[in-house]
Amino acid sequence: MTSPSQANQAYWDGDAASYHAEHPDYLSSFYWCPEMLHEDQAHLLGDVSDSSVLEIGCGSAPCTEWLLTRARFATGVDISRGMLNHAAGALPLTQADALSLPYATESFDAAFSAFGAFPFLANIDVALQEGSRVLKPGGRFVLSVTHPMRWIFPDDPTNLTADISYFDRAYLEQDRDGNLTYAEFHRTIADWFQALQGKGPFLIEDIIEPEWPQGLSTTWGQWSPERGEIFPGTIIFVCRNSR
Repeated sequence: MTSPSQANQAYWDGDAASYHAEHPDYLSSFYWCPEMLHEDQAHLLGDVSDSSVLEIGCGSAPCTEWLLTRARFATGVDISRGMLNHAAGALPLTQADALSLPYATESFDAAFSAFGAFPFLANIDVALQEGSRVLKPGGRFVLSVTHPMRWIFPDDPTNLTADISYFDRAYLEQDRDGNLTYAEFHRTIADWFQALQGKGPFLIEDIIEPEWPQGLSTTWGQWSPERGEIFPGTIIFVCRNSR
């Protein structure tokens, strides 16, 4: 049986070229979300000038590339070779699953994920424990994902009618033989709290719900000016490693 990791690795390998062709602006620098919140504005990682930073689910690593000129050291990891092949040359990147990070314990001062890896993992607890393990005690962990509210709306940026249960926690695609070809997982607000802090290894310091910026006309999957004007599309958790 194909695992979610295997299915999503194959999916993103196959979709990498079209994804980059469709989203050149978003992939041009360190943006936390489709609302185009830039780290240079948000400073969610804080002062990284003397920090080693890990990006989990880096894709083609525009965020890591941006950090390399600002942090003491930055690196990224992603499961998809197809996505990594679109990265700028000579970036220090690794192909690996977020469920088993190939780094020593307490290797990094900060870690983050900007819409990478975590929405596609069935076992979020293992991934968060891995993130905590490779972080130094008290290290910063920042995670941006699709806002849980968006799950109840279809993947059509013009549709404002909710018709999917907020408590349905998985979207799976299979081929004719029943093999998994794509997997995405939903967490409610309570699920995220429990995974990160309630039973998880982090302390949540802040939660950010970026507003849709005036003048942004992007229409993309779950995101559009029409939706952004009414309800959030992204949630960002700013945390500290409690180890």
